Amino acid sequence: MVRHMRWLAVLSVLLIGAVIPIGSAGAAGTNKLEIFSWWTAGGEAEGLAGMFAAYKQRYPGVEIVNATVAGGAGTNAKAVLATRLTGGDPPDSFQVHAGLEIQTYDPEKFLEPLDSLYKSEGWDRALPKGVLTLLQYKGHYWAVPVNIHRANVLWYSKKVFSANNLTPPKTFAEFFKIADTLKAKGIVPFVLGDKEGWESGHAFEAVLIGTLGAQGYAGLWTGKTQWTDARVTQALNTYKRMISYTNTDHAALTWDGAGQYLINGKGAMQIMGDWQNGWFQSKNYSDYGWATPPGNAGVFDALSDSFALPKRAKDRDNALNWLRVAGSKAGQEAFNPKKGSICARTDCNQALFNAYLQSAAKDWQSNTLVPSVVHGAAAIESWAVKYKDIMALFVTSGDVAKTQASLQAACKDAGVCK
Repeated sequence: MVRHMRWLAVLSVLLIGAVIPIGSAGAAGTNKLEIFSWWTAGGEAEGLAGMFAAYKQRYPGVEIVNATVAGGAGTNAKAVLATRLTGGDPPDSFQVHAGLEIQTYDPEKFLEPLDSLYKSEGWDRALPKGVLTLLQYKGHYWAVPVNIHRANVLWYSKKVFSANNLTPPKTFAEFFKIADTLKAKGIVPFVLGDKEGWESGHAFEAVLIGTLGAQGYAGLWTGKTQWTDARVTQALNTYKRMISYTNTDHAALTWDGAGQYLINGKGAMQIMGDWQNGWFQSKNYSDYGWATPPGNAGVFDALSDSFALPKRAKDRDNALNWLRVAGSKAGQEAFNPKKGSICARTDCNQALFNAYLQSAAKDWQSNTLVPSVVHGAAAIESWAVKYKDIMALFVTSGDVAKTQASLQAACKDAGVCK
């Protein structure tokens, strides 16, 4: 079974550095708790508020400071956080994608390992083995996961599809046939909002999976698949054609702004992570459907949001309690149904989740898992940023040869490709 092997092959587990045990001396602390995240859009903000409520129920005397920095995928937040960590003014806990993104924050220097907390809270039993392995870096746990997201989802307007007697495309040929039909009727076939720069790379992940398959895609981040591969050329040509069917104002819209096209019945399809499910709920919009993008059946492009503990947290005890809530069944059940994600734990009550999330939970257990690069699981941050920048430029340039060469060069720079 390759479902976890392909995802986890990107991780290097080396034992380096000293361990600072949980329970060691920290800052004196106050009655406050500063939580740093980039959750400001509908759905994600409600989910965070749900987890805050779960924390306040346990620790009513603590004032929570919600330090959010707007920008999908942490586009703006990561730079602010890095400055605070290196400047000696960290928040008490901060959001980070599980996987190699943790390397960005030089964890041995700036973070506390959480091994003893994992043991005392029983997370080594409540979390799936694949998630546990993903969260390890240099032999230690550095963050606590609160959810599992799926990146490769094709959202579509049921109203538009029903009115035109359409079904979700299973192949790229079907996608383009549907796109031609809808374009002739003045409906935007493929909705995109790439204002923040990561959204194009996000959608392209699904195109790569649909073209190279799970093993071929996962190999792009381990060096087993080279970016010079003819299938990458094919994927870029496919994506270039897909972009020709998108909305003209895509550069001015964020992912949720683009999603408004579906709500208004002016757009048909959008490739976005399943946080869109939570956002749709926050808009009281229910006339949406979901499917895997073309060629993605049976593949789960995975990511996980988690929270870490800085070494110099001002309110360390409160932060440790926050991590306990984040990893708890109650905390994850308060957070995920609103966020539009599934629990990282295996024991959550599925009756609390809507139809989409119940289907995602089943797929998580049965699909082949691959890592999302845009959302921190597949590659070190410097490589992931170059990938995002290259694909953001591709939307306007459409230069397949140059883009492919740039991706190969970036992979070489990361020490992954030959």
